[in-house]
Amino acid sequence: MNLPHVKILDKYIVKKFLGTFFFTIMIGVSIVIIFDLSEKIDKFVEKNVPVHEIIFDYFGGFIPWIVNNFSPLLVFISAIFFTSKLAQNSEIVAMLSGGISFRRIMAPYMFSAAVICGLSLLLGLYIIPPANQKRLDFENKYIKAQSIVANTQRNIHYQLSPGEYVYFGQFSSASNTAYGFTLERVEHNRIVSKLSATSAAWDTSFNGWRLRNYYIRDFYGESEVVRTGKQLDTVLQLTLEDFYRRKNSVESLSGSDLNELIRVQRMRGDDMVKHALIEKHNRIAMPFSAFVLTVIAVSLSSRKKRGGLGLNIGIGLAISFAYILFMRFSQMFVLKGIMPPALAMWVPNLVFAVVAAILYKLAPK
Repeated sequence: MNLPHVKILDKYIVKKFLGTFFFTIMIGVSIVIIFDLSEKIDKFVEKNVPVHEIIFDYFGGFIPWIVNNFSPLLVFISAIFFTSKLAQNSEIVAMLSGGISFRRIMAPYMFSAAVICGLSLLLGLYIIPPANQKRLDFENKYIKAQSIVANTQRNIHYQLSPGEYVYFGQFSSASNTAYGFTLERVEHNRIVSKLSATSAAWDTSFNGWRLRNYYIRDFYGESEVVRTGKQLDTVLQLTLEDFYRRKNSVESLSGSDLNELIRVQRMRGDDMVKHALIEKHNRIAMPFSAFVLTVIAVSLSSRKKRGGLGLNIGIGLAISFAYILFMRFSQMFVLKGIMPPALAMWVPNLVFAVVAAILYKLAPK
């Protein structure tokens, strides 16, 4: 087959594959919006939420987020559906009979996967974080406000900076107050100062903590100086936002802000750093699944089967859900400390890449 015909074939496959992908997105998003709106419509009416906030603040962040999170499923279904139609119409057989290799047929599919991967990276790195901030603020204001007020945290240990450690026995979000407050400063493995207080309340007037009934001990070699008082205002590298940060709030951070949060949480010894690391590596790993899942989909559906299109779609749904489930298990391995985040987020791609290689070799040549 001469080069011009091959170019026409490339355009045909790219156009149909990407067209099917975006059509699948439109249908899938419409269904999700209908179910989500039906679930939350009572809260929206009860709290008299403005329509423009629902459309732009909530769904404006929800739609890109849901598209990116389910892009592996959408890519796989699109590739399965389009390729199955080619196989059922004997178009793939005609291509192979015309001297085009199966490897050459895969080229426009890989180009389409690269486009999808690029769009997913663009969404995950630049578009979704600011959109998610509006969505999370909307949820905090109208949907999850009551659960935030009832929140209580206990036994909080943080390293605020090298040699500076803080402890709260209990933090109540009802009054934005920490009880059983202790701040220790350590130099050369020795405590040089210890500040204790019965309570520490957040004060918005200076964005700091107001201590009640404080007790300070400063150590100088073998001697110490003790100071006490009823009230002391202090500013720490710990703000009210640190207590209200939800696990999914990392989804609203830009790349630089996410890296800074990881640095601070690692220094503090905050276990929430695992969620930030999962988000960081998942933003890169998930888009590249488009290549792996496209190879699997084309290899599975390029041969005409007796079950037809329905069988291929069923197989596609099973494998794509298996991929998403595998990714969730990988996140669980990170949270349990079994695997490092950088490896765990890439394990699904690596495992399914092996599956893709096997199916590709078994595909019709």
